[in-house]
Amino acid sequence: MGDSMTGNVPFPDRDTVAEKLAALSETDKSYLALLMENAAQDDNLLDGLRRHLDLAAGSRFLNSLKLENLGMWLGAEAPDRLQIRLMETARSSQHPTYQAFRSGLDRSGRLEKVYPPVIR
Repeated sequence: MGDSMTGNVPFPDRDTVAEKLAALSETDKSYLALLMENAAQDDNLLDGLRRHLDLAAGSRFLNSLKLENLGMWLGAEAPDRLQIRLMETARSSQHPTYQAFRSGLDRSGRLEKVYPPVIR
């Protein structure tokens, strides 16, 4: 039962997306970039991101640099339609895991390019 809208990209579950975000190899980046091309996959991507951040929050060692780099990469690569949802996810917890991810999103500068601040 293939869905013509998904092409050759199967609907990944959140654990698969979380694994790809955790590893973030060049192959994983290609997979995730393809996923981000299809707006129908946005919820799957964000569910996987939340899963990855929750798993990182529960781990014994917090790799802030890796989480910040993930935020920078997603901030730079994610389409405009995802930028606010990524920031909402990053702000959904005060845990240092989410703060590191948010720091990377902020450093990418992408949200400000998509939605420039209004100066009065």
